[in-house]
Amino acid sequence: MITPPIRLKRTALAWMLAGAALPAFAQIPFSTGGASSTPAQAAATAGGIDVAQIKPAVDAAVNAEYGQLDLLYKDIHAHPELAFQETRTAAKLAEQMRKIGFDVTEHVGKTGVVAVYRNGAGPTILVRTELDALPMEEKTGLPYASHVHTKWRGEDVGVAHSCGHDLHMASWVGTAKTLVSLKDRWHGTLVFVAQPAEETVSGAQSMIDDGFFKRFPKPDYAFALHTGPGPYGSIVFNSGPVTSNSDGLEITFKGRGGHGSAPDKTIDPVMMAARFVVDLQSVISREKDPQEFGVVSIGAIQGGSAENIIPDSVLLRGTIRSYKPAVRQKMLDGIRRTAKAVTEMSGAPDAEIKITEGGKAVNNDPAVVARTEAMFKTAFGNDRVLRVPPITASEDFSAFVDAGIPSMFFFIGVNDPQTFFASLKPGAKPLPTNHSPLFAPVPEPSIKTGVTAMSLAVLNALQWNRASGQ
Repeated sequence: MITPPIRLKRTALAWMLAGAALPAFAQIPFSTGGASSTPAQAAATAGGIDVAQIKPAVDAAVNAEYGQLDLLYKDIHAHPELAFQETRTAAKLAEQMRKIGFDVTEHVGKTGVVAVYRNGAGPTILVRTELDALPMEEKTGLPYASHVHTKWRGEDVGVAHSCGHDLHMASWVGTAKTLVSLKDRWHGTLVFVAQPAEETVSGAQSMIDDGFFKRFPKPDYAFALHTGPGPYGSIVFNSGPVTSNSDGLEITFKGRGGHGSAPDKTIDPVMMAARFVVDLQSVISREKDPQEFGVVSIGAIQGGSAENIIPDSVLLRGTIRSYKPAVRQKMLDGIRRTAKAVTEMSGAPDAEIKITEGGKAVNNDPAVVARTEAMFKTAFGNDRVLRVPPITASEDFSAFVDAGIPSMFFFIGVNDPQTFFASLKPGAKPLPTNHSPLFAPVPEPSIKTGVTAMSLAVLNALQWNRASGQ
């Protein structure tokens, strides 16, 4: 069934995805049954595959398997597990992939799964999903909501799939099923990766450190998808940077404690910390190019035990985000220089500065994006396939990309279109986004879109020359 077209003025509509805004939609006909294309679009050949010839077969396979994918999604949603604790989740996916016919290796990078399917000579394509959930209480009220609690860093916490990794996993399994069901139409090797600990930005590297590139076929291309709060049926991406570099920051200012009534007898680390937090922002506003993205945010200040005691030290914790290495380095230099100036002004010892590298920016390969974009527009329609600016969140799919694999990371919308557009009206309540305890994707057709888009992307890439995107 096709819903009536949603007609809107071409104004600035937000497809808010962790801070990125999608340009305006206009007269977008969303189907409650999944993505569709016009006969003229379907007749075109784009990006390596004949979309008109292959998409009906993909659609049929997706529709046939959807019932099982829906059950898998809801089971995983109800039983979330945190980073490097994903034993049940990993075992479930491993079982699914063995049934499909993949050679499966478990416990790669602690709890990761690698599934390989060989189907003759041709390109090797990597498809990644994440396994882990978030340490937070779910508040959706869904019939399949999580009620799981566990220990995390010494505390009892709720556990919830509030970032959509459960939907990614269902799409991942569905893509594997679809591709194997169509194995007479392609040749090559599939490397399906179920990665642990994406939320701690450490799981991809743990798999690489466990010999991923030595133990398994080296991919020629790689793909990953992610949910976002846009309307279902939409697919968005960027060419070049997609996510940001992420670094953790810890600074300890050491002074000399004493009585609050006699600050002249102390070296006040609280004052140093306060001055640093304020002065640091001049690096952002006065030294960084305003057209380049870069943020330093202090999220935690710890120091002192009583109102009348000046402490010996104060600890600051923060996050550093950027897209480009040069901007990142400028901010790191500014942090060190500002901290040194603050301590020298107070006659204090140098601050202890700890920078923890997190995920690097995910950079989509322009050639891979161009070929895949052309195919997506043919398969789904121009109005549903759009480019967005990079987002400010971070993601460790970059560990695979930075190993030299031409890649594409794209997003799919997961909300009812009418609900989504209503939420954009002045005064309307915004929809919950990723990492909200109320984040509740609409499973159908979101999963179908995920499976269809990823299956077509892989089938498309299997037609290319190796490691060229051509």
